Amino acid sequence: MLLAATGSAIVLGCLVDVRRALAVDPGQLPATGSHNLKFLTSSESEFVDSAIDRLIPSDALGPGAVEAGVTVFIDHQLAGPYGSAADWYMQGPWADGTPQQGYQRRRTPAEVYRAAIAAVDGHSRRASNKVFAELGSDERDGLLHALEDGTLDLGDVSAKTFFTLLWQNTQEGFFADPLYLGNRNFIGWKLIGYPGPRYNYDGAIRRHGERYPLPTVGLMGRDPSRQPAGLR
Repeated sequence: MLLAATGSAIVLGCLVDVRRALAVDPGQLPATGSHNLKFLTSSESEFVDSAIDRLIPSDALGPGAVEAGVTVFIDHQLAGPYGSAADWYMQGPWADGTPQQGYQRRRTPAEVYRAAIAAVDGHSRRASNKVFAELGSDERDGLLHALEDGTLDLGDVSAKTFFTLLWQNTQEGFFADPLYLGNRNFIGWKLIGYPGPRYNYDGAIRRHGERYPLPTVGLMGRDPSRQPAGLR
């Protein structure tokens, strides 16, 4: 019981810290409407929309990354400490390292996004007189594969680094708690059958092969359309 209580205290403590960091009254949860972009320009957000639509598309299994609000999640992350690499070691040398050595680039994630999006759009415009967001699905898939393989020349921006960040951030936004503005309507969690971080599953954990009967919940409750004012 002590261990369980300790775990609950840690979770609750983390949630309190999040709310304090946002300078939000825990009871003040205004409904979320359209979100103002904090970092991405309108053309950059269209690029991200059109890219994540191919990475996690809507299909027979359910809505995709665009419907889950992943672009807004990415935008807010790039506008914050993650985007500026505030807690990362960013001094040289910047030689290619091993995966175990972590991030080895001169640019912050926000700088990578900005430079790479401009470079991809420039390449697309030269090749087809269209920016990436205006291309068909097959053409976008081809460019995304070239980014993933590192074969698309983006000048002094690493195509592979950009794709790695984009794919990682897309997954994070699709499966994060809606508190962080992704996973809208619990789309990601419903896809994998995760009912959310309830405080206690003791009554259900030993019942195998049965559908969990309670609605999905997030850190802010059952309604993922409601967010702290500090995140709007």
